[in-house]
Amino acid sequence: MTTNKIGLIAGEGKMPVYITQKATAKGVEVFVAGVKGNAFAKDYPSARVFKTLRLGQLGAAIQFFKQHGVTRVIMAGRVQHTSIFSNLMPDLRGARFLASLKTMQTKNILSRVIAEFKKDGIEFASSASFLEDFLPPPGVLSARTPTAEEKQAIDFGFQTAKQIAALDIGLTCVVSQNAVIAVEGMEGTDRCIRRAGELVREHSTKKSTIAVVKVARPNQDDRYDLPVIGKGTLESMIQAGFTVLAFEANKTLVMDLEEVIQLADKHHICLCAV
Repeated sequence: MTTNKIGLIAGEGKMPVYITQKATAKGVEVFVAGVKGNAFAKDYPSARVFKTLRLGQLGAAIQFFKQHGVTRVIMAGRVQHTSIFSNLMPDLRGARFLASLKTMQTKNILSRVIAEFKKDGIEFASSASFLEDFLPPPGVLSARTPTAEEKQAIDFGFQTAKQIAALDIGLTCVVSQNAVIAVEGMEGTDRCIRRAGELVREHSTKKSTIAVVKVARPNQDDRYDLPVIGKGTLESMIQAGFTVLAFEANKTLVMDLEEVIQLADKHHICLCAV
């Protein structure tokens, strides 16, 4: 990306923070519209301008970027699904937009948001912009390689995760010996893992091979909702007692990649890009 100015719609997590840091280091001015309750100005000291907006303030977001001459925008960071219920305060354009939606599926909403911005001459760039080094290619990243049983669980989990991703349910599943323990819903990946750990502790009578698998949606649009894992994912794995984490290669962002690998090795977790 060669422009010296970029907009950022920021949700929670390190992803939008790192984008801002890396873009600024390359001499790019970053104008951040932070989603209220999910992104905070204190985490963006290098941003040229930071403005907090509520969910649904579509007109205000577009005006913010136009005011600063921004024509390219990145959407990054997770927005808590509960914000839909506690933080939704649409402006006039946002209200009209919401009324026009025929489905509330994430993919539909975000693709329509992108189209709405385009009406005002604002294009969206890949959510992985400035983070290309965080997209591992296929291979085992950890010191420990998967056993034959773990490979079988990973394959089954990958197929299952792809199916739930296609239905816009979630991107993560936890599987054991061709049985599905948990799938990701509104709670997000980390809570899905911890919930699966509770289920295993409550109901499992013998040790079994368990894999956590995260994928991208079929025909994933890289301008929004890319799969992301990080140290928090590993910490949830450790808490749950799981030792296999697989994710889709070249399409999953791994925040703090080196630290994630070190943490995996410390706890003998098999970490695979497939």
